Amino acid sequence: MKKTLTGVVTSDKANKSLRVEIERRYRHARYGKIVRGRTVCHVHDEGNTASQGDVVEIIESRPRSKTKRWDLVRVVKAAMKEA
Repeated sequence: MKKTLTGVVTSDKANKSLRVEIERRYRHARYGKIVRGRTVCHVHDEGNTASQGDVVEIIESRPRSKTKRWDLVRVVKAAMKEA
């Protein structure tokens, strides 16, 4: 089974590539405080369908470059566009 994650697109400047941040919350091991962490994934977007601010679902794939190891599955929620 390939992993699927949901995150927010933080950059769509490159052609057919996205930068997606997956936010997580966890309890600090020593102090017990709830802290926020994030994981950054570089995603292949064949059709250039997603844009900055969109919530997207991604799936694990073969390595496409030095950092790209994820594929775009679908755009879960489109970002609000400014007029």
